[in-house]
Amino acid sequence: MKKKEIVIIGAGPAGLTTAYYLLKNSNEYSVTILERDNIIGGISKTIEFDGYRIDTGIHRFFTKNDEIEKIWEECLPIQGKPAYDDILLQREKEFRKGGPNPEKQDKTMLIKDRITRIYYGRKFYDYPVTLNMTTIKNMGFLTMTKAGFSYLKSCIHKLPETSLENFYINRFGKVLYQMFFESYTEKVWGINPSKISADWGAQRVKGLSIAAVIKDMIKKIIGKKNDKTAETSLIERFIYPKLGAGQVYEEMANKIRQMGGKIILNADVKEILFKNKKVESITYYQNNKKHQLNVDILVSSMPLKELFTSIHGMTIPKDIYEIATNLPYRSFMSVGLVVDKLYLENTTKVKTLNEIIPDSWIYVQEPDVKMGRLQVFNNWSPYLFRHKEEINNKVLFTLEYFCDEFDDYWNMSDEEFIDFAIEEALKLKMISSKKAVEKSVRIKVPKAYPAYFGTYSQIDKVINYVNGFDNVYCVGRNGQHRYNNMDHSMLTGIETAKHILDNHIDKKEIWNVNVEKEYHEEKKS
Repeated sequence: MKKKEIVIIGAGPAGLTTAYYLLKNSNEYSVTILERDNIIGGISKTIEFDGYRIDTGIHRFFTKNDEIEKIWEECLPIQGKPAYDDILLQREKEFRKGGPNPEKQDKTMLIKDRITRIYYGRKFYDYPVTLNMTTIKNMGFLTMTKAGFSYLKSCIHKLPETSLENFYINRFGKVLYQMFFESYTEKVWGINPSKISADWGAQRVKGLSIAAVIKDMIKKIIGKKNDKTAETSLIERFIYPKLGAGQVYEEMANKIRQMGGKIILNADVKEILFKNKKVESITYYQNNKKHQLNVDILVSSMPLKELFTSIHGMTIPKDIYEIATNLPYRSFMSVGLVVDKLYLENTTKVKTLNEIIPDSWIYVQEPDVKMGRLQVFNNWSPYLFRHKEEINNKVLFTLEYFCDEFDDYWNMSDEEFIDFAIEEALKLKMISSKKAVEKSVRIKVPKAYPAYFGTYSQIDKVINYVNGFDNVYCVGRNGQHRYNNMDHSMLTGIETAKHILDNHIDKKEIWNVNVEKEYHEEKKS
């Protein structure tokens, strides 16, 4: 019996998970993944330069879903012995019994404590905003008083949640919103939060609010551990691959190949041929050579915009086509740097090597720079360095930016943009001089962030239309034009695989991932 041909566009978390789940649970399908890039992992990939490894964005591994957790651990088991930095700092952790020793085995998930702060007014504030003495001291009595009354006002007088701005103000008050959310959010999306749909906040911030922060503080006071019932933004511990976020997806790709799946890199999909609302074939180019694949089932994690511009053989209603092809996106760029010292003082009680700041990443709320985030890879894994010993006297970090594809910043040469980023690091007194930079690299990720403005307000029409295609499934962040976390993207892949295996027609469950509030709030036992 001939196997059904399943073609998956995109080797990111969603596409890989779809293939992995299908092949693990059935031998009835021939699975081929087409990936435009030359690296596995989508926007969760890890880039290597001059022997150093850095991620394209922030990718902590935490989930409230058992199936996702199981897949991660099937790829990379959780550490059972101390890592190099654990040994040097004499960290005490609840290591996994029988787990691998990261000093000897690469296939390892490290246990990491999360420390994330906001940099505003050249001072550090906890993220999420915490009502502690540091916050009070940094803000000052007058600002703290204003923030308190502003929050009380937001409790009494709720604004209609017609925008992301109102969403934040309802949960934090106007003063805290302007201090800790407005500038960073505008950097990410390129427009003021007053013009962005509140849907973004409902997905990404979920239940986070001053009330949630206070609840979390009470838990700490009474000694209750932060666990999987906590809001995602309050989670204090997560796991992370020894060799970077992309290592999980590289390992998953290896398992897919071992089960008979094919992964074709540098495969640029140009044409998706339809007949009677069903995909019949796909045309892609690899190294300027044209290839065609017959398709029984298509799983797409390519941007919805590109899916519609690739459709051939059928006439799409003009209004649907206009909505889909005008969906907005923001792109991501980062500059990776290696220096001997990061000139940001560690004022915390957290012990670090060489007194480096303890943060995994920092939100840069300063309005006088374009920089949106700072990510310090020393605090992720010592094995991201060329040699782990370098963690004692070098800092590996990225300066992270958000822009529009093909705008002035995107079109800068690598040398120009690296110089621009270094100048901003100097302005914020993060480094001593340009000469202090030993290694550098620039990374560009187009369409990294599906945006919640413009024609997004009419996206339901596009979703309903796409769901009318008998053999097409849309998965992942770009496939659904939804700002998912990694685990949510993977879950859309699992739900899609289940639908295919069970011959389901209704695709509602796939689109409901990261929509239903119950999933956000707690993990059911």
